[in-house]
Amino acid sequence: MWDVGGQDKVRPLWRSYTRTTDGIMFVVDSSDVERLEEAKVELLRTARVPETLGVPIAVLANKNDLPGSRSVDEIQKQLGLEDMLSGRHWSIQSACAVTGEGLDEVVVQLHTMIVKRRKSACRR
Repeated sequence: MWDVGGQDKVRPLWRSYTRTTDGIMFVVDSSDVERLEEAKVELLRTARVPETLGVPIAVLANKNDLPGSRSVDEIQKQLGLEDMLSGRHWSIQSACAVTGEGLDEVVVQLHTMIVKRRKSACRR
């Protein structure tokens, strides 16, 4: 597992980490509405890299405990996850990293998706 950060300067390095990945956990700040469009662009870019095609993606809507944060449904719609990630395993989970709420669930979801992908690859 790698935390590659989201700052502009490190984004070109993301591709180095996704070459042989089994799953991606993409964290968004559900209280920062202004950056959701930027997150959408970066998630789309990550999802369309040839090395990540078909790789399961778990979106973690962090900071859901803060006032004004968006719900999982709102974030799913704003990011356009159903269209963007169609044809692959994906999930979205709300979380609060400070308390740990939602973190276990997203790790379990991502693991389950990875196992399903591996099983379907073995059948081919």
